[in-house]
Amino acid sequence: MTRPSRALATIGLMLASFITAAVAGGGTAQASTQICDKYGSATVQDRYIVMNNRWGVDTPQCVNVGTAGFAITASHNKPTNGAPASYTAIYYGCHYDNCSPHTTLPMQIGKISSATSSVSFSYPASGVYNVSYDIWLDPAANSHGTNKQELMIWFAKRGPIHPVGSRVATATIGGHTWDVWSGFNGSSDVVSYVAQSPITKWNFDVRAFIDNVKTRSTVTNAWYMTSIQAGFEPWVGGTGLAVNDFAANVSGGGTSGAVPPPAPSHTPSSPAPSHVPSHVPSQSHAASAGSTPSTRPASPSGRPCR
Repeated sequence: MTRPSRALATIGLMLASFITAAVAGGGTAQASTQICDKYGSATVQDRYIVMNNRWGVDTPQCVNVGTAGFAITASHNKPTNGAPASYTAIYYGCHYDNCSPHTTLPMQIGKISSATSSVSFSYPASGVYNVSYDIWLDPAANSHGTNKQELMIWFAKRGPIHPVGSRVATATIGGHTWDVWSGFNGSSDVVSYVAQSPITKWNFDVRAFIDNVKTRSTVTNAWYMTSIQAGFEPWVGGTGLAVNDFAANVSGGGTSGAVPPPAPSHTPSSPAPSHVPSHVPSQSHAASAGSTPSTRPASPSGRPCR
């Protein structure tokens, strides 16, 4: 084979490899990305954003971002009577002006005709952590900062931790039974739903939780949903926590239901911590000695770290 022929053959093999990778990735070639920066983020599927958000500790933590989710590598060892090390998550919507591409959020709750999400988690039998969703609601189309209402869904937890506030009820939503907690974190009202049995995979109707939280808060159909986030709050360990697959879709009955978000900014020049405390820690919030609620502090700028 002549040298030009060899060169053409090499180019052909490279092109074939690229096409194969593109088909396997759903039509878009996408290499795995690793985030080790404290507040680093990356775009997934040109639709979602993965954020490292290691706001609560100086211990190293990296996130391996794949085509549909992420996996954490870390070895944290924080006391369980304080704040977690991070809230590492993948999200759809707007988070301190960092909006996921092509999002329909913020959208007024009364205008939402469909809001569904699906997720698949992996988590180890060691460490201390929660496996959670954050759904953010606000009286205004607030994509710029902390929202007034946090709706947390704990799919699982390990160790002596619990949500903000106190347990107020049980509820059956989507065929699962949940312990309902209610409290205030210093900047947002928080209603949390803790699964009585761990869940690793689920496809569910987000509106079912919003309808329930409306009976326990000041949220009305005039409020807005701003984001849906799925991730983890680790205290001890971290390696092995992974979102294998995540999807969220929110549609409305008309364009009047959606508020155009700011242009996405995936690498802000001065990234702020991006998660707030699930509550401000206090002795009265602990369920028992050695047990602590999920906590996230205020940022140095004075605004909550969401």
